[in-house]
Amino acid sequence: MSDSIIINEVGPRDGLQSQDGSLSLEQRFAFVEAILAAGVRHVEMGSFVSPKAVPQMAGTGDLAQRLGRRAGVELSALVPNMKGYELARDAGIETMAVVVSATETMNQKNINLSMDETMDVARAVIERGSAEGRRVQAYLAVAFECPFEGAVDPGYVRALAAQLLDAGASELVIADTIGAANPAQVKQLMTALAKEHESQSLACHFHDTRALGLANIYAALESGVRRFDSSIGGLGGCPFAPGAKGNVATEDVVMLCEQMGCETGVAMPALLQAVELVSEMLGRPQGGRAHYWLSRNAA
Repeated sequence: MSDSIIINEVGPRDGLQSQDGSLSLEQRFAFVEAILAAGVRHVEMGSFVSPKAVPQMAGTGDLAQRLGRRAGVELSALVPNMKGYELARDAGIETMAVVVSATETMNQKNINLSMDETMDVARAVIERGSAEGRRVQAYLAVAFECPFEGAVDPGYVRALAAQLLDAGASELVIADTIGAANPAQVKQLMTALAKEHESQSLACHFHDTRALGLANIYAALESGVRRFDSSIGGLGGCPFAPGAKGNVATEDVVMLCEQMGCETGVAMPALLQAVELVSEMLGRPQGGRAHYWLSRNAA
């Protein structure tokens, strides 16, 4: 492969939101700066959710304003509803993410809305964002398996995907929220979606709960996907989804893609320095499956 791969770093949001404690705004700012210094150009810097529900994300508006707009850099934020969209917009965020879970129970557990209500909120945010010149990414969570309802029908996922893209979503992100997918499932679903929609509009978000994260990345690559969420050091998990421990690690994804001849634009030594930084901030070592080898062999 000689393709260019987009790495969307979600550690500052999905990675930190599941931690027991909270980092200060100064630490979160330094964390994002370290990621940008490694050459990552797409970063989910936080979420505009209730600080009572997710205290780790308190002050995201202040963080967004401090980071500011940067040439060649896409700083995005998760928004749960129209109020969140407005807060993100007013803070200067130009790329927002909305999340729709692919099952009724997960939507109820996550945001206390039904499937129909969740889709209505997502469509409203997407349509308003498009009208106001913002990019709105649509996430389909638990797209392979739900911790409450079990396996998810891929045909239903494809139907939801079509609705979100038809509403004007700039990008559709298929999320294996609890790390339950296998490579055969991923290739089948992503190949079908790539035939039905432009592959440039598709991305994937994998968790490494069952040690299949990198295998699923490879399967998605084989299906034509070229944009992936990942979290530095393997940080993360959904606080509302039991079993969602650990996103696929950014350093592992970069290693896989670069060794296959793809370009990520990420400097591994600087990325490993960012892993070390967040390890110090959290008070415990972080790192992906290849961290030991990379820390001794990355030039």
